Amino acid sequence: MRLKSLAASSALGLLAGALFSGSAFAQQITVYCGDNDCDTMRMIADRFEAEHPGMSINFELVSYQAILEALPVQLESGEGPDAAVVTDLGGLSRYYLDISEYVDSDFFEDEFGGTLIWLRGANPGSDAINGMPFTLTVNGGYVNLTLFEQAGVPLPEEGATWDEWAEATSQVAAATGTEFAMSMDRSGHRFASLAISHGAELVDEEGNPVVDEGLRLAVEKFVDWHQTGVMPMDLWGAVGGATHRELFSDFLNANVVMYFGGSWALWQMDAEVGDLFDWKVIDAPCGPGSCTVMPGGGALVGFAHTRHPEVVGAWIGYLAQPENMREVVSTLVEIPAGRTLVEDGVDYPTASERTQEALATFTNQIPKMAPAAYRFQGWRFQRAMMNALTTRISQVLNNELSIDAALDRIAQDVNLAIEAAAGT
Repeated sequence: MRLKSLAASSALGLLAGALFSGSAFAQQITVYCGDNDCDTMRMIADRFEAEHPGMSINFELVSYQAILEALPVQLESGEGPDAAVVTDLGGLSRYYLDISEYVDSDFFEDEFGGTLIWLRGANPGSDAINGMPFTLTVNGGYVNLTLFEQAGVPLPEEGATWDEWAEATSQVAAATGTEFAMSMDRSGHRFASLAISHGAELVDEEGNPVVDEGLRLAVEKFVDWHQTGVMPMDLWGAVGGATHRELFSDFLNANVVMYFGGSWALWQMDAEVGDLFDWKVIDAPCGPGSCTVMPGGGALVGFAHTRHPEVVGAWIGYLAQPENMREVVSTLVEIPAGRTLVEDGVDYPTASERTQEALATFTNQIPKMAPAAYRFQGWRFQRAMMNALTTRISQVLNNELSIDAALDRIAQDVNLAIEAAAGT
């Protein structure tokens, strides 16, 4: 694998260019990526370079923290890589390169559909192609099958509602002496799954925050579950502000029947739960609005300051082909973003049978996701809304705010963030 520092890549890129026939130097681009992403893309880049003489890809290994904190500073000053795998999809959108003239736009629209709006920032209705979703993460619930079997309670089937899951897991908890029926990460992103399934929009098509009856219904239900002991108060209620916390340890220790987290916890399920008990990933619980969960994940994007937009476009277009993304997804043991792989499925030869079944269930949720979930995921002010949800719901749980007051504060918080951004 070729991973070089930026300075070394520049020098070696010029030397490599001199070796091509003719006088033109190789057009080399630098791509920021994480460890496993770099390794996997390198294999495919070798084929790309062989098929595209004169084009070269240098992968720069950077930490996730650097992508979050250092990359925006670089981009603001007009510097940084030509492309990168990023997760703050809407927040960085003003720096993206539109590669539509270098790729088959119809293919991208057909293959990636609603996920393309995540990269369009303030212009979700545009036809720009600013990159491609790399792999997806999916919110979802994990249940302790052993506890269900011990309790003799039937497992709710696909299409079961949040209320039915609360009832079933409460029966299991009571019969087995388990401390709690359900738990959910202290995360506005996780809560958004519950909210949107109950009809919440969170953001409209013009990018304005929405506080509606669907959100009210979800908050009321969530608060009731905490007040009646269905969910543990010491997660959402004990920590202030927007602090993110996960409660996987309670599921690991069989202190909760159903844990609502996401696909990224699969490695922990295999490595830490192991054979302690049987578990599975469940289909998205339904609300009165939809049976949806929230998507997430990273995207490979190009940046407008690049000197080689045609190389950036050619590389992203090449990687996006199903045969190449199948190799990426299979190697990384991740959930595909492209329609072809979602429909055809992916083999994961290195994953356990349990993990393969779980990945199949997560993947099956993608076609069910509500338009509001896709819209919220790509919104520039998504994090402001998520932080507001976490902070204000916790204040309701601690009797510091009424639900009405909390909903008002959520709207105020997000509007203040929007106003602040407009003033910069």
